[in-house]
Amino acid sequence: MTEYRGCELPEDLWYDLDYLWARPNGDGSFTIGLTDPAQTMAGRVVAATFRKPGTHRRAGRHLGTLESGKWVGGIPAPFDGTIERVNPAVENDPGLVNVAPYSDAWLMVLRPDDVQAVYAHLATGQAAVEALKAWIDKYDLQCMRCTQ
Repeated sequence: MTEYRGCELPEDLWYDLDYLWARPNGDGSFTIGLTDPAQTMAGRVVAATFRKPGTHRRAGRHLGTLESGKWVGGIPAPFDGTIERVNPAVENDPGLVNVAPYSDAWLMVLRPDDVQAVYAHLATGQAAVEALKAWIDKYDLQCMRCTQ
């Protein structure tokens, strides 16, 4: 895992190079979550609401909403797909996003309409890490994790 300005950037994930990471599951679905830089930028997350499983969303349309003391924003779908399940731990304790963005605080499982389109749109490996470093520099972030 690469660390840059306090931000953890796992090379094995796929990124939309903005706010989200995606981890392929063995069944063709993807687990989606908020990146470490994005959770830092958001501040302490105090509320999380998600669209219901079974809901289809086009890329860029909101999958749900996260709210912090300084920000309320939609979670943009990184690709066209259907929500299969949401993380009840984040619904019950939204601040978990600020503590464990790559593990316990995954947001949802999304089944893409076209798996190949996902891989064509998202980035991974060193190219993704370099793009995320540029994003961190653009917003002049120093990542930090909240404690529960």
